[in-house]
Amino acid sequence: MLGNYYKKNDVILHSMNKSVEIQDLGFKDYKDTWDYQEQLFKSIVDTKIKNRREDAGIETPNYFLFVEHPHVYTLGKSGDMSNMLLNEEQLTQKGATFYKINRGGDITYHGPGQIVGYPILDLDNFFTDIHKYLRFLEEMIILTLADYGLKAERSPGETGVWLDVGTPFARKICAMGVRASRWVTMHGFALNVNADLGYFDNIIPCGIRGKAVTTLNNELGVEKVDETEVKEKLLKHFTLLFEAQLNYQTA
Repeated sequence: MLGNYYKKNDVILHSMNKSVEIQDLGFKDYKDTWDYQEQLFKSIVDTKIKNRREDAGIETPNYFLFVEHPHVYTLGKSGDMSNMLLNEEQLTQKGATFYKINRGGDITYHGPGQIVGYPILDLDNFFTDIHKYLRFLEEMIILTLADYGLKAERSPGETGVWLDVGTPFARKICAMGVRASRWVTMHGFALNVNADLGYFDNIIPCGIRGKAVTTLNNELGVEKVDETEVKEKLLKHFTLLFEAQLNYQTA
């Protein structure tokens, strides 16, 4: 490390920018959000390529998007199509859409009452370790749920955050799936806060049979949890884990 720069093979590459721009996109179509993610992702990757080719030394930005999607099912690049239990006509009847996408993981559901977070980070600004990145995202969720008095855990071999791991009552409360290229991340996590669990009955969530899915409001036994408060808690723990500086912007 040298000042705000890091060195690799005795070459100073670029400043480590730990500022993260927070954007809350509100209620937004999945495909439109995916396109927006790709735009931000590409801009960071292009900057990194320019820095490497031209020794430009341009600082790379970081983003953290919050969004709530209309009913949608997404299948990761390694996913099994048989885990989608609806055909096109049934999807239409449910008012849902379906996309095959370029993240890791299998099939999952997004919809109203779910907080979806898409960190688009240049990990060269933080640490270059995808395993650590996923564990930090999980830890952010675990610490947030602890704020509500819930003991959440990791489940060995299963990315995401769970309750009552190792018991017949194990249930998933947060799914995760990311993509990374040149140490730039996209996609992220989906935390079930006030979601309608009935939509999970139409898939085998994350391709894992025999385990339930739950929501924060169900676990707390309340009708509705304040989603703005949950986002604030998530960002508090994100800031500490990633040693980030938050910059709030409107999209």
